[in-house]
Amino acid sequence: MVKAYQRYTPRTTFGVVASGNSNIIYDADGKYAISPTLEDVSIWDLKKGELVGTWRDSDNKAEVTCIARSVDHDSYAVGYANGSIRIWSMSKSDVLVTFNGHRSAVTALAFDKSGSRLVSGSKDTDLIVWDVEGEVGLYRLRGHKDQITSVRFISRPSIVEGGKPTDGYVLSSSKDTLIKLWDLSTQHCIETLVAHRNEVWSCDVNADETMLVSGGGDPDIKVWKIDAAVLRTGLAVGEEAKEVGEEDADGESSGLVKAITFYGSIPRQSKDRVTTLEFHSSQEFLGCQASDKSIELFRIRSIDEIKKKMSRRKKRQREKQQALLKKGDTAGAAAEEPVDETIQATDEITPWHVIRSGAKFRSFDFAPAKDVQKIGHVQLVASLNNNTVEVWTLPHPTAAKNEEVADEPNKAYTLELPGHRSDIRTVALSSDDELLCSASNNSLKIWNIKTTSCIRTMECGYALCCAFLPGNRHVIVGTKSGHLELFDLGSSSMIESIEAHEGAIWSLQVRPDRRGLVTGSADKDVKFWDFDMIEEQIGQSTKKRLSLVHMRTLKMSDDVLCVRYSPDQKMVAVSLLDATVKVFYHDTLKFFLSLYGHKLPVLSMDISSDSNLLVTCSADKNVKLWGLDFGDCHKSMFAHQESVMAVQFVWNTHYFFTASKDRTVKYWDGDKFENILKLEGHHGEVWALAVGTYGNIVVSASHDRSLRIWQKTEDQVFLEEEREQELDDLYEATLTASFEKTGMVDHGEGNIGAPSTNNGDELASAGKQTMDTLKAGERIMEALELADQEINAWREYNAGVARGERGLSKPQRSPLLISMRQTPEQHVWFELERVRPAELDEALLVLPFAAVTSLLNWLDVFVQREYNINLVCRVLFFLIKSHHNQIVANRIMRPMLDSVRRNLRIGLQKQKDIIGFNVAALNYIRRDYEANNTSEFFDEEAVRKDEEKKQESEKKRKFMKM
Repeated sequence: MVKAYQRYTPRTTFGVVASGNSNIIYDADGKYAISPTLEDVSIWDLKKGELVGTWRDSDNKAEVTCIARSVDHDSYAVGYANGSIRIWSMSKSDVLVTFNGHRSAVTALAFDKSGSRLVSGSKDTDLIVWDVEGEVGLYRLRGHKDQITSVRFISRPSIVEGGKPTDGYVLSSSKDTLIKLWDLSTQHCIETLVAHRNEVWSCDVNADETMLVSGGGDPDIKVWKIDAAVLRTGLAVGEEAKEVGEEDADGESSGLVKAITFYGSIPRQSKDRVTTLEFHSSQEFLGCQASDKSIELFRIRSIDEIKKKMSRRKKRQREKQQALLKKGDTAGAAAEEPVDETIQATDEITPWHVIRSGAKFRSFDFAPAKDVQKIGHVQLVASLNNNTVEVWTLPHPTAAKNEEVADEPNKAYTLELPGHRSDIRTVALSSDDELLCSASNNSLKIWNIKTTSCIRTMECGYALCCAFLPGNRHVIVGTKSGHLELFDLGSSSMIESIEAHEGAIWSLQVRPDRRGLVTGSADKDVKFWDFDMIEEQIGQSTKKRLSLVHMRTLKMSDDVLCVRYSPDQKMVAVSLLDATVKVFYHDTLKFFLSLYGHKLPVLSMDISSDSNLLVTCSADKNVKLWGLDFGDCHKSMFAHQESVMAVQFVWNTHYFFTASKDRTVKYWDGDKFENILKLEGHHGEVWALAVGTYGNIVVSASHDRSLRIWQKTEDQVFLEEEREQELDDLYEATLTASFEKTGMVDHGEGNIGAPSTNNGDELASAGKQTMDTLKAGERIMEALELADQEINAWREYNAGVARGERGLSKPQRSPLLISMRQTPEQHVWFELERVRPAELDEALLVLPFAAVTSLLNWLDVFVQREYNINLVCRVLFFLIKSHHNQIVANRIMRPMLDSVRRNLRIGLQKQKDIIGFNVAALNYIRRDYEANNTSEFFDEEAVRKDEEKKQESEKKRKFMKM
């Protein structure tokens, strides 16, 4: 009989407010903050401080690295560490489109003004332009030599080329110190700005697209002017350039004219590198966030304000000259330089405020508001490196002048309760598995397991271990300073702090008889404590409260790292810094066993509920199982790739869980010495582990500040199947890696499908081979094979009947087609339609040429039957582009292609007629609506004044009513 185990699956993740590898943004209304929480995206109501929604894709385990908002107020693009991009709908909380094109983490995203296109930049140095509505990648742009840090669309200023709108431009900055301007109509880089001496970390373009700001490791912000006239002509040379270009001394045009010219530098206060630069939507403010604890805000002056400043400057200079003349210093007055009337960048952009916080800022975003003067304040949301979100408001300069308003930044809201500020070092579950205690440096939190909401937060020392006391009303915490801190959950307060040890308390455990506990410390002592009720004077009355009484001490030869009771309370196991485990009798503290074999210290251990097995985990990455009767090592297992931090048995079994710095939690069978499950999901070292009383849930805590609950399910696990699945996953990973192309370009032969051999090409295909595209291609191949077999069998049967052959039996239909109730052509069409639009091109590349020939025949059938003409055209054009050389060399295919062309033109003409008819009908309905629903309203006062003006005018006209 094959042994089956029950599967543990991820139930929920909580404890993260905003993870540090991505930016935070506002929603379109400025009410909610959309923040990255590891592999999920969380939506927070900033006023209430509540989580109102989570975007989670069960297929994704990669961390969020970038978020961008679309202009349609509902779509948000989210980039992930594995190079994928998902477009999420705010209203549906569902994925609309998934794009796969990048080979490493997506670092920059931007929508264009219509929201129909998206540009993404990545650590793989490539830019990809995506068609959001068509759900396809358009092309890949190459040219940068390092990670892309920001991207922006710039629209072409006017409509040219016979009334057709052109594609516009994309601006990209990179850590290779360059800023590039890409013309999307030619799909090439037309300008490169050698902007900074070191990495460019951020750039932004204002809403009018007249100004560009960029920042890196320099002590100032670079400001650039964007010339709309040059952008209008694009790559203009010679005669065209003369219209917009500068002329040299001979009156000749100087050739290519720069669209982006240097305007000036704005000094910053911070000495750290720039992380985020962002213009406010009103174009009145600019925010600059450095990689420290400050955000600098700048005001952008209007033309009138600049003129006033210039006139004041001139006035001051005149006054200075007059003062010198009065003193008789004519030479000094004459030597005064005239005021430079050219507007500088520092005249237009001036420092306004500096926001400072207690921790480093990670990113910020301005609240979307056009009329800031009417609202009276500027608002921004910022995510910090310590897992908090802050909302700051700054009064508008005019509001601060007119009213009695404090002209300083004000912190409006802080979102910090749902998470720890630093690493969670220890977790403990209550005896009924309803409460969870987690502790870090200076913070102890109590969570409700069902709702995952934080119900208590208390200040503590640097916690290293913790436990619920019997009754689940008190929690005890052992700290790095050697104190035992006792907390009462009812009053949310620390009721006692005991100086228990002289060194850090690394371990504590409540005694099995629930009347006391044991602690182990770095001061080489193991101390035994009893619970006691003591009377305390509170005002006039006396009240009893829980306390600890020190009973006895066991002196050890080295630092104590872990202490554990056997469930029958006969033994106490103590692990020491010298990598050994000593076992003592509990009643007499007499030495019983010494367990040695680990090469590095044992960090955690546990004893099974029948007191027979001791499991130890060590910094040497091994887990060892020991028998407690003779102290023999049953098995030593290489368990993890890094130090194993925690181990715990499931009650009443010999199954146990281990947690490691390699970011995984593993489930083991202690009798068969087999790994049952590997639970992946954490993005940082797993520090602590807590198994529920009956093993129904497991809670793990990590360096990424998340707490994860793993739930036991009814689903059964068979070890052979798990090993096979692991091998399959490994095979798929190597297969997709081998399929990765460097690019797909046209080398003048029309063969776009061939991988690029020249890495210097600026243009390439946007797609990437993944396991999904390979499987989709295989499904299309199987469908074509099945359909061709079916059709050929009937063709042979009909030919035999026509020849008059007797005894022929009808061909057997395919069981698959019978079960799906489909004809061969319907089956091929069904498989084609199933492929996601974003994956279609890559899936078609999998097909061999024989399958392509078969598919072209079927496309002719689809055109005649008037199936989805858009999909048919897309498949047809891609196949002809990809396999142009083979198709041209194959004369037999010509009649079939002629048939496709003829039928396709008929089909497209029908589509064109239908669309034209519908457009005309819609125009008629609009005109009819406007005619019947338009009314004119007049302001009586304005009409009366107009009448009076007419009467007073010299040319009087008389109006008569008939």
